[in-house]
Amino acid sequence: MPDVNFSIDTIRIFLHILGVTVWVGGQVVMLSLLPVLRAAGVEGLPAKAAQAFQRVAWPAFGLAFITGIWNILEVDMAEATTAYNMVFGIKFLLVIISGIAAWIHAKSSKPSIKGMTGALGFVASLGALLLGFALTH
Repeated sequence: MPDVNFSIDTIRIFLHILGVTVWVGGQVVMLSLLPVLRAAGVEGLPAKAAQAFQRVAWPAFGLAFITGIWNILEVDMAEATTAYNMVFGIKFLLVIISGIAAWIHAKSSKPSIKGMTGALGFVASLGALLLGFALTH
């Protein structure tokens, strides 16, 4: 029969999932709202919404990053397989790409750069999320 296990590990994983949920889920929400915000016809409304999202997204990214480091420190690397290490390395690279792309996206004023970095950051975020699930099995 299943049992309940509440420990510091539960809190660590909860905080990591919370950060990832806000970071990736917020991107999904912003993508879905963008056409509506543009259609509203209010000058600068999409940018204002993006700025409001950033006030939540960057702390969430930081939380996910810090708890991600904490997560990997809890892994017995002597027992980790080559496949685990490879998947973790790719996941970590995707996290870095996601953060850098989002930072460039936020700082750029060129629509082409914003489009490319927004797409790259989102795809990298989704890939990191997928590989994070793969590491738990």
